[in-house]
Amino acid sequence: MNQHAGQIAVLDFAPADEEFCEQVIHGLSQQPRTLPCKFFYDETGSALFSKICELPEYYITRTEMRILRECGREIGDALGRGIELIGLGTGAGTKTQILLQHLDAPVVYVPVDISREQLTQSSIVFRKRFPGLEVLPVCADYLQPFDLPRRNRKPTRTVVYFPGSTIGNLEPDDAADFLFKIAGIAGPNGRALIGVDLKKSKIILERAYNDSAGVTSDFNLNLLARINRELGADFYLRQWCHRAIYNEKIGRIEMHLISKVPQTVTIADAAFKFAAGEHIVTEFSYKYSPAEMIAMAATAGLGFEKIWTDEQKLFGLFLFTV
Repeated sequence: MNQHAGQIAVLDFAPADEEFCEQVIHGLSQQPRTLPCKFFYDETGSALFSKICELPEYYITRTEMRILRECGREIGDALGRGIELIGLGTGAGTKTQILLQHLDAPVVYVPVDISREQLTQSSIVFRKRFPGLEVLPVCADYLQPFDLPRRNRKPTRTVVYFPGSTIGNLEPDDAADFLFKIAGIAGPNGRALIGVDLKKSKIILERAYNDSAGVTSDFNLNLLARINRELGADFYLRQWCHRAIYNEKIGRIEMHLISKVPQTVTIADAAFKFAAGEHIVTEFSYKYSPAEMIAMAATAGLGFEKIWTDEQKLFGLFLFTV
């Protein structure tokens, strides 16, 4: 259905509260215990993530933005004229604004994001900044099936932009399946522009996810606060701490919430006992070499076209053809 906020009509497929509760209880019933990272992004979580993106230790966002600024014209030429851009998990849209500035007469922009408030606000900004662009926001968990809105103008091709390092939040088999889904969204003659955090030093990675200002800790703990707010749970946040480690063997950052003391937490009709030192896994973030990413995309039917990266090879923007 459409929800109207100001002048913005949002096609809304956001998860219901019942689904949130169900997935939280399911995750905490597993061993190891888990919580879905997609639920980080309520209004508070989205604001905290925006702060993370500005931290000196967190290189990912500024590096991708620098690549877009420095290579934007070349990227725009490669994507073509008169395209439809579908952004998956584009958040506040800061990077997408840079990309759109370098595109030749794009006709449609479809941002798809789970944070309804942020999606609405960013869509207002996009309509003001790009008055000739049709902006059609969709509030949805893009990992689940969702419908695209009806477009008024026909593009020359569809380009799916999947920024940041979000592909790394999926297990490799799930990531390959999702790339296949992206290929289906882009369709024949389509393109996929995908941000990938590249493999690098353990020191750089762990610093990025354990910032000295504690913003990532607040972001992680806000997931428990959200469960308290929306599901009536009784997590006592002072009895939990954040920690992120890089598992070099598997090639992933593992983000945890750790119980400081023995405790019991209730959610709806469920009660969960935690031992001191017990972990809840809230996020994995896999890092890939260019060769690994290209090989995985090939299994989904995506042909490698080009990679744009920074001098230190911290981050890569990969262009694939369908």
